[in-house]
Amino acid sequence: MAPILEIRNLALGYPSLTLFKHLSIDIEAGTTLAVLGANGSGKSTFVKMLLGLIDPLAGRLAWSAGRPGEIGYLAQLTEFDRRFPIRVRDLAAMGAWRGFGLWSGLGKTGRERVTAALEEAGILDLADRSLHTLSGGQLQRALFARVILQDAPLILLDEPFAAVDQTTEAHLLSIIERWRDEGRAVVLVVHDLSSVLDHCSHALLLGGGTATHGPVDEVLNPDQLVAQGYLSQSQASWMFRRGDQAREQSHA
Repeated sequence: MAPILEIRNLALGYPSLTLFKHLSIDIEAGTTLAVLGANGSGKSTFVKMLLGLIDPLAGRLAWSAGRPGEIGYLAQLTEFDRRFPIRVRDLAAMGAWRGFGLWSGLGKTGRERVTAALEEAGILDLADRSLHTLSGGQLQRALFARVILQDAPLILLDEPFAAVDQTTEAHLLSIIERWRDEGRAVVLVVHDLSSVLDHCSHALLLGGGTATHGPVDEVLNPDQLVAQGYLSQSQASWMFRRGDQAREQSHA
């Protein structure tokens, strides 16, 4: 697959603090990249850099699919004010504003796209509900519907499984897999390894002043997770022992 974004010799941080440097990766079409790291390792800074909100300290970005603004973006739920007085369908429709313009409104095709996105997200029955009446999981599904309508080549999801139950997480993962199969690149900032090991092709592990990138199995091993401060030695041993047992049971 061709790269949607090429990152070369990237250094991120602030004038008095370099979070990491010397990162060179390709974010390719049809891949899912998990971004992990302990608090303060640079995850939020990496998101802001991809969105064009801050400049890197060094390095360059080369976009093959257009401007950085053509990213489908889902922010953390904590950044969203659900008191905003709009309906679920209106929130989803915001994702399609490039297609119909700011003032022209939705035509028949646009309304059909909104309906299809809400149906895929599993909340068509909530289309006319106000946002303040939604649970955390329902709101996350509505935000996924908005991202569906953004129809972007690169999709950036910041903590997409926060405040959702396992059923909702499985449903959202099916949408992510559909994006991947369509040839989009998906970048997920996550805390929970369980949502990464079986569903992402690549990982970017931040911590200890370094950034390690590669296939999930190569990056997210116990030694690397401990070395970059993501897990303690005892946590890593317990987690991977449990994971091995679960995989053995699934194949039994």
